Amino acid sequence: MSKQHPRRGGEDDNAVGPDDEKPENLRSREVTEGPERAPHRSMFRAMGFDDEDLASPMVGVANPAADITPCNVHLDDVAASAVDGVDDAGGMPIEFGTITISDAISMGTEGMKASLISREVIADSVELVSFGERMDALVTVAGCDKNLPGMMMAAIRTDLPSVFLYGGSIMPGEHEGRDVTIVQVFEGVGAYAEGEMSAEELDDLERHACPGAGSCGGMYTANTMASISEALGLAPLGSASAPAEDAERYEVAERAGDLVLECIREDRRPSDILTRKSFENAIALQTAIGGSTNGVLHLLALAAEADVELDIEDFDRISRRTPKIADLQPGGAHVMNDLHEVGGVPVVIRRLLDAGLFHGDAMTVTGRTVAEELEELDLPAEGGIDAEFLYTVDEPKYPEGAIKILSGNLAPDGAVLKATGQDEFHHEGPVRIFEDEEDAMRYVQEGHIESGDVIVIRNEGPQGGPGMREMLGVTAAVVGAGHEDDVALLTDGRFSGGTRGPMIGHVAPEAFVGGPIAALEDGDVVTIDIPDRTIEVDLSDEELAARLDEWEQPEPSYGGGVLAKYGAAFGSAANGAVTNPRVRRTD
Repeated sequence: MSKQHPRRGGEDDNAVGPDDEKPENLRSREVTEGPERAPHRSMFRAMGFDDEDLASPMVGVANPAADITPCNVHLDDVAASAVDGVDDAGGMPIEFGTITISDAISMGTEGMKASLISREVIADSVELVSFGERMDALVTVAGCDKNLPGMMMAAIRTDLPSVFLYGGSIMPGEHEGRDVTIVQVFEGVGAYAEGEMSAEELDDLERHACPGAGSCGGMYTANTMASISEALGLAPLGSASAPAEDAERYEVAERAGDLVLECIREDRRPSDILTRKSFENAIALQTAIGGSTNGVLHLLALAAEADVELDIEDFDRISRRTPKIADLQPGGAHVMNDLHEVGGVPVVIRRLLDAGLFHGDAMTVTGRTVAEELEELDLPAEGGIDAEFLYTVDEPKYPEGAIKILSGNLAPDGAVLKATGQDEFHHEGPVRIFEDEEDAMRYVQEGHIESGDVIVIRNEGPQGGPGMREMLGVTAAVVGAGHEDDVALLTDGRFSGGTRGPMIGHVAPEAFVGGPIAALEDGDVVTIDIPDRTIEVDLSDEELAARLDEWEQPEPSYGGGVLAKYGAAFGSAANGAVTNPRVRRTD
C-alpha cells in the first residue's frame, strides 16, 4: 500500500482544468499545467494529491530521517510537522529522502571517510530532486553534522525560496550526578586505557550518555551549524535551540512550513539573504559560542556556493575582535538545552549586536533584518538572564573568540584550532609521524604517548583520505590519558566539534598534494604558538624544499566507487573542500 497523504481539499474544490495556470514564476507549472501534462498529473493523483494541491506551489521537504543515528531517528516526525505547515499555508508539500552518515558511529573507523563526502551527496541529491521534479521551494530538514551544511548548500545552489529546519539536539545524560554527552564516552575510552576508569564505570557511562533522539548536545558541529543557520539568516531567529523531543521543536517545524509559503509569495530566495555581512555574522557567532572548527570548513563552502568572498583569514580577524561569551561543552560544562532555557541563540546575537560586533541590518528568511527580528522575539530582559555559562561582552569568558587560524612553514595556506581554554598556549616538541588515524590511535592506547609529543597524522585530507576524517577518537583518547595540555596533535584531517585541547586540523596544503606536512620526519621539532598564530618546523626553506623534491605522491587509497569519485573532486580545506566545479578554487 503506497503512502497516502491527507490533503486540504476534495476533487471538486477549486478544481484545476487542463487550461488553468499557476503564477508564471512557479516552475512546477511545467509538470502540472496543460493537457500535455495529464500523464504527470495522473502520477500525482496516484499518491493522493488532488486538484487543489496541483494548483498550489510545490514545496519539497527534504528529509534525511534514518535509524542510523539518534540525530535523525525522529526526523520523520519533524518533517511531518513541516508538511502540515506547508499544507495549512496553501502549499503542495512533497516529502523526499536523502542520506545521512552518523559521525559518532563511524568515528575512528575507515567509514568516517564517508562523512564529509555525505555533505556533498546531500547537497547534490537535494539539488537533483528539486531540479528534476521542478519544485518551487524547499524546506530542508537536518539532524547529524553534515546534514546541516549539505542542506544549506542545496538551498543556495538551487536558489529556491527555502527555509532551513534543524531537528534539534539530544538532552544530556546523567552519570554520577553530572550531565554527560557522547564526548565524555569517547574521553572515557582514553581514561580506561590509562587505568583511570574501570570497565564497570565506562559501561555505566556508555549506557547513560545518550538518553534519546537528537543531535549531540554540546556546542559540537550540529549545534554549531544550527546556530550559524540563524546568524546567516537561512533559519528564523530562535529556531535552533529547542530540543529534539520537545513540543516546541514541532512548533518550529510547522512554522517553517508556513514561512516557506511566505517566501514564495514574496519571491524571497537565499541570494536575497546571503551577503558578506551574513557570513561575518556567522563567524562572530561561531567564535563567541566556542563553535566547532568544522564551522570554518562549512562556512567557506557555503560562501563559495553563494559567490560571497570569504577567506580563511577572515575567521582569525573576526575571532580576534569577538570575545568568547558562551561557555558550553566541550570547553565548558553546559549544553544546547541550557542555552535554550535562557533564550537561545538570539540572546548571544543580541549581546554581540549591542556591542557593535554583529551586523543588525543583515537580512533574514523572514524578510526582516536581524535587528528587526530581535525586536519581534519575546526574549528575557538582559538583567533577567541568570546563567553562569553566559558572559557579557564587557566581562567575557575570554577576550578573544575560540577560533584561531595558524600559519607558517608547515601550513602556508592555514590551519585551524579551537581554543577551549586560555589561548597563551606555546608548545615545542618532537613529532611522531603517523600516516593514518588507526596507527596514531594504537600509539596512544598502548601508552607510548609522552609529554611534549607533537602527534602528526597526515594523508587524511580531503583528497588524501579521501574525505578528511574527523578524529574525535584519538583526540579524546589523548585528553582521557591526561595529556590535554602537554601533547599537541597536528593533521590535515578534521576534528569533531567535541574535540578539545591543542589539536590543530585542516593543515593546508594537505600531504597528498605535496604540502609541507608531507616532508616531516620523526623527531623534527615543531613549534606551535597560539598568540603569534604560528606553526613552524625547525627546518630551513631549503631543507623543506629538498625533502619535498624527493617526495612521491602516494597512490589514491581507492581506485573506484564513491570515495574515489569525490576524493578526486575535492578542493583544498583552506577553501571549504568543495566539489562543485563552478565554485571550486584551485589556488
